[in-house]
Amino acid sequence: MIKRHVTEVRREIPSLTGTKECTVQWLIAKEQGAQHYAMRLFTLEPGGIIPLHEHEITEHEIFIVQGTGILDDGKKQLPVRPGDSIFIQPGEKHSFENTANKPMQFICVVPL
Repeated sequence: MIKRHVTEVRREIPSLTGTKECTVQWLIAKEQGAQHYAMRLFTLEPGGIIPLHEHEITEHEIFIVQGTGILDDGKKQLPVRPGDSIFIQPGEKHSFENTANKPMQFICVVPL
């Protein structure tokens, strides 16, 4: 068993082109012995954006922890708030934007 606090996990800048004011922390990943899933914490600062993109074979399970923003699938925009859970299927386009004046955080679980 491994337990660690979020403050012990390094913040990284996502590599997706067009991302701004965003960091990701790999809370649980292969380095901790995970074999099937990774758990990541994304933080979008006010005005932060993860641009529209898709993953051909990877699904995403997302839980909004704090803040508010917009989830966009290229066709419609949906408001998101704390407590919302989101399932993004493989190949489904998605983007996030923090439209508030406070940070937005969400947990994202993906297969390894």
